Amino acid sequence: MAVTFHCDHCGKKIEASDSACGKWGKCPGCHNKVYVPGFNAGEELKLAPIDESEKEKQERLMSETYRLRQDILHERQVPDDSDETAVSVSPIREILGDSGKTTISASQMSDKELTKKIITYLRQIADGNLTGAENIAETIVLAGRRAIEILDRIALSEMPEPELADVPAQVLSGLIRQLRAKIS
Repeated sequence: MAVTFHCDHCGKKIEASDSACGKWGKCPGCHNKVYVPGFNAGEELKLAPIDESEKEKQERLMSETYRLRQDILHERQVPDDSDETAVSVSPIREILGDSGKTTISASQMSDKELTKKIITYLRQIADGNLTGAENIAETIVLAGRRAIEILDRIALSEMPEPELADVPAQVLSGLIRQLRAKIS
């Protein structure tokens, strides 16, 4: 039975007898010295040079995938106020009074307003605005169990809120854990 393999130099398919296995011979195409492999009959050994551009192509595709994912996250629309289950975030000035202190007590706050405060808190912490975030945290902590339920919903969401889309997932997860620990 014959052994089939490819030349290391020109890539031409070569067929050799079983008796030639493990020996050196000349490629009929390029006349370079080739090794005739010895292995199970019926198997074909395909030889090809390593393509370094394949690794570069894979890295480029991964980079493009990341960029597209970020674009999709930034395009996500905030639901309008007509849907009661929808959550949207208003500017910080709507949540904070002129003094920067929270103006709504935790017991008077709806889940929607509490969600706005939590998202604003996470955004401010991510941006490094610790003073503003601590002012909001006081009200969030007073909400207790309700705030933890909202944090859990945000943490389990497949897509982050649009206002938090640019915060890396691991960082956002850590911020949520820290706020959860503060509440508990």
